[in-house]
Amino acid sequence: MKKYLTITLITLLSYTSYAQINYEKGYFIDNDGNRTECLIKNIDWGNNPIEFNYKLTENDKQKKVTIELAKEFGIYNISKYQRHTVNIDKSSNNVQTLSKIRKPIFKEEVLFLKVLVEGKASLYFYEYQDIKRFFYDKNDFNIQQLIYKEYLISDDVRIRENNRYKQQLLNHLNCKNIKKEAIKNIEYKKTDLVNYFIKYNKCNNSESTIHINKQKRDLINLSIRPGVNYSSLLIYRYNPQPKIELPFENNFGSRVGLEIEYIIPFKKNKWALLIEPTYQYYKDETEWVRYIGTQGYNIKETVNVDYKSIEVHIGLRHYFILNDASKFFVNAITVVDIDLKNKIDFNNTPINFSEKDSNAKGVNFAFGLGYKYNDNISLEIRLQSNRGIILSSNSWSSRYKTSSLILGYTLF
Repeated sequence: MKKYLTITLITLLSYTSYAQINYEKGYFIDNDGNRTECLIKNIDWGNNPIEFNYKLTENDKQKKVTIELAKEFGIYNISKYQRHTVNIDKSSNNVQTLSKIRKPIFKEEVLFLKVLVEGKASLYFYEYQDIKRFFYDKNDFNIQQLIYKEYLISDDVRIRENNRYKQQLLNHLNCKNIKKEAIKNIEYKKTDLVNYFIKYNKCNNSESTIHINKQKRDLINLSIRPGVNYSSLLIYRYNPQPKIELPFENNFGSRVGLEIEYIIPFKKNKWALLIEPTYQYYKDETEWVRYIGTQGYNIKETVNVDYKSIEVHIGLRHYFILNDASKFFVNAITVVDIDLKNKIDFNNTPINFSEKDSNAKGVNFAFGLGYKYNDNISLEIRLQSNRGIILSSNSWSSRYKTSSLILGYTLF
């Protein structure tokens, strides 16, 4: 079965590498003002892009457009970017590398800025790694950065803030119906600034066009995940001699897990963290012949295994989106094993589970590949690396390995 599971994993992974490419309806405007309707590859840019890929039709070859060739592009109902030459302060927001200068240090750059609000006053956004900057313009002046900067004073370890953006809003984007106190309470974040620009435009009898993806994002999912394990166990002793190996038959067993998945809210919900406590059960027996040298005869003994544990699967998941209803995913997982009441015995002489052998660190690793339909039903194949399950001070060691077929149903 392991062979077939591995072949299936390789086949599906090859397919998902192709299927994850997602082109959506959009457009771009070149330097001459020509507008091209097309399909744009949507990678849900975490950092503002400097280029994008597009196709004229589904079967067309992919083409690339750089920032030098387009002054605007967008994906309908999702995002819009415009090219602007701006003065930007890229002082780090990382605590370890904060500047000791209060004033922004501007540098002129050509950037694709993400359009958030358009109207009498428009709001733009730029992000690169830990740097997040907002820009604005009005009909009567050029685009400018809303200034916010964290900095340190050399004789003080406390972080100070330059909140110049509040004065900019008060000076340039104020309205009789907006109280000064409301501006003082605005934080330098997307939600607050978007709401303020909408309010300002409304106050000036100007409609606001919002370019924010309103796609519903359920960040936490809870799923029940029953399944079947296909497990193998080898118990062995190499010292003292003679060498002994007791292989148990590959055996089917049950497992049931409860998974909590946290969707990381960027890159189109393609990344997630997961934790899944799982109950698993393995039971089998085998026979071996033990030679009693001092008495000159052999004894046939039955070895029984009754192994139950809670496996805590902690890992990272990546989705490959096929369409609105279907997606594949891959998992990279660390498994922490917690023993329950278990035993291995030779004709009722037990081997202790209470501590792990040299191979049994209580931790092993797993890789999974699965398919999810309509965000609530999933099927996954999961392969685990070896782990040991018995106490090495008994002179015995072990090697336990599991492959799983898991059915998942998302409760909410």
